Amino acid sequence: MNPTPAEKRNVFLLASTQALFQTTSAMVMTLSGLTGLQLASDKSLATLPIAMMMVATAATLIPASLLMQRFGRKAGFLLGTLLGCLAGLTAAGAIWLHSFWLFVFANMLIGGYQGFAQYYRFAAADVASADFKSRAISWVIAGGVVAAVAGPNIARVTQGVGPLPFMVSYFALSALSVIALLVVTRMAIPPVVVTEAHGPARPLLDIMRQPVFITALIGSSVGSAMMIMVMTATPLAMQMGGHSPGASATVIQWHLLGMFLPSFFTGKLIQRYGVLTIMGAGIALLGGHVAVALTGIEFLHFLSGLILLGLGWNFLFIGGTTLLTEAYWPTERAKIQAGHDFLMFGAISLASFSAGGLLNAWGWRAVNLTVLPFLGLALIAVLGLALTRRRAAAPG
Repeated sequence: MNPTPAEKRNVFLLASTQALFQTTSAMVMTLSGLTGLQLASDKSLATLPIAMMMVATAATLIPASLLMQRFGRKAGFLLGTLLGCLAGLTAAGAIWLHSFWLFVFANMLIGGYQGFAQYYRFAAADVASADFKSRAISWVIAGGVVAAVAGPNIARVTQGVGPLPFMVSYFALSALSVIALLVVTRMAIPPVVVTEAHGPARPLLDIMRQPVFITALIGSSVGSAMMIMVMTATPLAMQMGGHSPGASATVIQWHLLGMFLPSFFTGKLIQRYGVLTIMGAGIALLGGHVAVALTGIEFLHFLSGLILLGLGWNFLFIGGTTLLTEAYWPTERAKIQAGHDFLMFGAISLASFSAGGLLNAWGWRAVNLTVLPFLGLALIAVLGLALTRRRAAAPG
């Protein structure tokens, strides 16, 4: 069944807000580690601003879900973009004042924006028909393709402009958030009609004990946490290896293209081959990144490895999000979406905290070796659910 014009319009607007948010996120991932290195007296704390951004995201997810359940998606998305506006101004002020801890707080405000933005993909699933759902999720995440081009380029052009390095970049972040706010005002997302056709909502722990939920959570969390840990460490590792900031921006740009460009067809791949097959392919691609990263620290090693990292994340994240929609009833939607993303961003926060310490103490090789046990865990979860479903489908 083809999507209706109303479905297409809502998904287009959600994809646009996703593109604007991801552009700011790409700028943060490109610049905040370097800015932290510039501002921190203890250089091992350089990645702390990004780590605290992830902590703030996790802390925002449940309040954001409850707020949107009561006042609607649009109200929540407006509040999120306002946080983005304030975050950029605060970060610029922190650079002007040379205040590392104010800069950490600014990144936490960006984390609040990210907490609300995580629901763009769920809003797409809410407004889409069953046949359109996986494609709607993919299309919204595909908004990141714009970010892959715009984010690192804006960072590259603006980082040396103005009286202090990076300050104008964060003013640009505020401007992007204002544009996102204007896009949100054009949304007309209908409220989700919740019925109790399946009975009253189940207890949260009962839903989370389902193999389908556990597999979705492990896939999304491993893909996202490992990607963030490596991505956070990459600009610093490249700087340590003698590469220029422009080279690291190029690597991040191609990484982001690897993350988001496949979204134009990931939904169709899921429909054709099944969600667990695509998640398994994502695990294999992340393993490919590790193999490349361990062979050297030349520019092409970083470039090809980070592209594989982005592709693996895309398959695991979209696959995990699609699989999650099978785990809950409409009456359970808000708490399960929030619970899933809260746990996922808890894992991302730990990975972000680990990135700087691992890189500073043991180097780039240790950062990548750390990924392998978690990929093994994800593979066990996906294969276990696939085997369970095959047994359930077998006759007799």
